[in-house]
Amino acid sequence: MSRLTHVTSGPFAPPPAARELTAVSADGARLHVEVHGPDDKAAAPAVVLAHGWTCSTAFWAAQIRDLAVDHRVIAYDQRGHGRSAAPAGLEGYSTTALADDLEAVLAATLEPGERALLAGHSMGGMTMMAASTRPGFREHAGAVLLCSTGSSRLVAESTVVPIRAGRVRTRVTRSVLGAKAPLGPVTGMARRILKYATMGAGSSPDRVDACARIVHACPRVVRYRWSHVLAELQLDAGVLELTAPTAVIAGTSDRLTPITHARRIEAMLPDSVGLTELAGIGHMTPIEAPEVVTERIRELVDTYVRADEPQVEAEVKVEVKVKVEGSSA
Repeated sequence: MSRLTHVTSGPFAPPPAARELTAVSADGARLHVEVHGPDDKAAAPAVVLAHGWTCSTAFWAAQIRDLAVDHRVIAYDQRGHGRSAAPAGLEGYSTTALADDLEAVLAATLEPGERALLAGHSMGGMTMMAASTRPGFREHAGAVLLCSTGSSRLVAESTVVPIRAGRVRTRVTRSVLGAKAPLGPVTGMARRILKYATMGAGSSPDRVDACARIVHACPRVVRYRWSHVLAELQLDAGVLELTAPTAVIAGTSDRLTPITHARRIEAMLPDSVGLTELAGIGHMTPIEAPEVVTERIRELVDTYVRADEPQVEAEVKVEVKVKVEGSSA
């Protein structure tokens, strides 16, 4: 995986994809897409994974390894991240572009009318909010999982800077998260800083290392430009349009998008199917609590996606037909 310095062994090492493809977005942006698991659409329901700011498909390694046994798992690199090309100009960085990209990925990987579980972490969750009114999103969203994300006031409510809330903290936080300086190599100090900012105090060294390697691989310009989009985020209206059954999961020790974001989003959702609060977990929930996130995905698939599979509908129709014919005989 060019440009990535992800771990190469253990549960957080990205597994090889069954196939890879390129989805082309509305503005011509080319997005790297991976498909894992069985290719049998009838037997393997689809799960689409959208990662967050400064991450890549490698962020979902634990979920992919587990789910790909019996699911068709589709993961893609957000524009400028991983193996997806960075936009040439500032106009390529927007929540509109994120929604365009998701629609392009869905169109490239799912059959017309096929339902999937769509899961987004952080900026990936914001992608779901931005796309909530799009026809392509509504066609394919059997259910949605929002992990550690927010819809507005990200800078004002972040607690990365440990001072009292107010103008000073907001100004300093904006400077820290929007810094142009390169992150540099993954050193012991770099791991400690990243752990403080993005993970719970009890996160194990292997999980911290996995996150650090992924985040430090994000190009400096891409990190900087997306930070400005996130600082001005206004997606509350998108949450109100998320009509698919939607679950929320977040850590109580999240400093980037504190638990208040998850609670507010859950209260705004038209069809909330629950908020899972993970005590002591930080912002990187899919790596910090991989089993919990994976199990929630499986539950949502079993409840909302498998029930919509075409073959299930066909069986029901046949059963009804037989009963009607029998009663008229």
